[in-house]
Amino acid sequence: MNYLGHLYLSGNNEEMLVGNFIGDYVKGKNAFKYADKIRDGILLHRQIDTFTDNHPKVREAKKLFRQEYGLYSGIIVDFMYDHFLANNWNNYSAMTLRTFAKQIHAILLSHFNHLPIRVQGFLPFLIQNRRLESYASVSGIIQSVKIMSNYTSLPDKTHFAEQSLIENYEFLKINFIDFMNDIIEFVTTTHDIILQKPKFIGGD
Repeated sequence: MNYLGHLYLSGNNEEMLVGNFIGDYVKGKNAFKYADKIRDGILLHRQIDTFTDNHPKVREAKKLFRQEYGLYSGIIVDFMYDHFLANNWNNYSAMTLRTFAKQIHAILLSHFNHLPIRVQGFLPFLIQNRRLESYASVSGIIQSVKIMSNYTSLPDKTHFAEQSLIENYEFLKINFIDFMNDIIEFVTTTHDIILQKPKFIGGD
C-alpha cells in the first residue's frame, strides 16, 4: 500500500496514523525513539508491508509490471492499489475522500515536529496539490509515479505503468478488491483497528 492505503488502515487514533504515515522513513530501532502510539503506528506500517509483500494477489499483480520495473514492481502495485482505493473510496469509508484528506492534513500538520525531515519537506506539496485525492484518477496516480521516479531510484518507465494499468484495469481492480478484503481483516482482527466503513460493508 502507498500513502492512502496506510492512512486508511490506521483507524481513528491520530498518533497511530502519524506513525503509519512515516513508517518508510524510520528505520530499524529508531522506531523506539517515538512515543508509544506513534511507535505502534510505525510497527503497524511494517506489518502491513510484510503482509502485502507476501500476499498472493500482490504477487499476481506484480507480474504485470515486472518486465520494466523488475524488483521495483511492488512499488508500482502499491500505487495502483492506492488508485483503486481512492477511485472506489465510498465502498470503504463513511466519509468522502475530500473530508478524509482534509482530516489527514490537519493531523499531520499538528504533529509536524514529530515528522522526519524528509517528510516535513514534501508534506506541504502533498497538501497543496491534494495528492491523496488525485490518486482517484489515472492521470493523478501516474503523475505520482512520475514524481517518485524523478526523486528516487525508481526507473522512469511511467508510460509503461500507465499503459499496463489501462490495459489491465478490470483485472487489477478485482485483484485489489480481493486483497483489500484480506488486509482489512488483518488489521481489524490482529490490531483492533476500527475503520469507519459504510454501513453496507459487512452487512451492518
